[in-house]
Amino acid sequence: MASVSVDEAMRRAIELGARGLGTTSPNPVVGCVLLDADGEVVGEGFHAYAGGPHAEIVALAQAGERARGGTAVVTLEPCDHTGRTGPCSLALIQAGVARVVIAVPDPNPVASGGAATLRAAGVRVDLGVRTNEAEAGNIAWLTSMRRGWPYVIWKYAATLDGRSAAADGTSMWITSEAARIDVHALRGTVDAVVAGVGTVLADDPRLTARNLRDGSLAIRQPLRVVVDSEGRTPADARVRDGAARTWIATVAEVGAGKDGRVDLPALLAELHQRGVRAVLLEGGPRLAGAFLAEGLVDKIVGYVAPRLLGGGPAALIDAGVTTIAEAIDLELIDVTQIGPDLRITALPRKREG
Repeated sequence: MASVSVDEAMRRAIELGARGLGTTSPNPVVGCVLLDADGEVVGEGFHAYAGGPHAEIVALAQAGERARGGTAVVTLEPCDHTGRTGPCSLALIQAGVARVVIAVPDPNPVASGGAATLRAAGVRVDLGVRTNEAEAGNIAWLTSMRRGWPYVIWKYAATLDGRSAAADGTSMWITSEAARIDVHALRGTVDAVVAGVGTVLADDPRLTARNLRDGSLAIRQPLRVVVDSEGRTPADARVRDGAARTWIATVAEVGAGKDGRVDLPALLAELHQRGVRAVLLEGGPRLAGAFLAEGLVDKIVGYVAPRLLGGGPAALIDAGVTTIAEAIDLELIDVTQIGPDLRITALPRKREG
């Protein structure tokens, strides 16, 4: 096998890490490629599930003795603590790896320090290869670790004129089956799906991740969270079935914000304590507006159908904007056609002041 560059190996490690998206939480997604002393790939691995072997351990097992004198290329700083598994820093040292190349330092104070431990043992450590790509692939976990609350994605579906339902309240289905399949795949990558009690009362959603073709449930289900200030969720609501765990978040439990409703920052802090690193905010338009008004949305994924209603509820209400100067500006990062619909992905730009 021909030798590969460290840059090529890191690109491969990032691809490997993405395979764990949706199954590793509350742990990060991590990929690792091991090169022998001649620069040939002798081991690959990724963190597949929480509690399972880390990416470095999988790659070391493949490499065996060929890891000695070689280079480990890893998307996140090797852990330096003993949890459900041992420290990867020690495993790399014991395997005789001569160099470790890291894309992103570990912001988790519990697990960080691997780079220092490696250097103290005489291992060469290099940082900063393909950092932006590795950050993007692990953005939910990194964001959550750095600030103490989850990465929030607001997902909505609307017609081309911005309506989430018709004037009579009907909304099934705004978008195509292809778009809905895509949404269920998105649900499978997060730890919690959040909706307001108004959406539960109006639509009685399941909020589960499913295969729409046969109705089967995904093996891993996100926590279902209903933001319900006064505890109005019906006892027979579908979110209360046994398909997934459900939390009805009330003012009595979470606390009240300035508007007397559930305190949203406190809600996110509690979700972080429960191991939630990525949240999908699904409904309704007023709850989405409240999250946006408080600057709590990190990414927006909109499914826009080529249809016009001319009336009916808007996809977004009360986002704290009263004049054009206060508009929430977005950075478009992707526009993809999904069946007949468009999936638009954007990041809110940080407001000044």
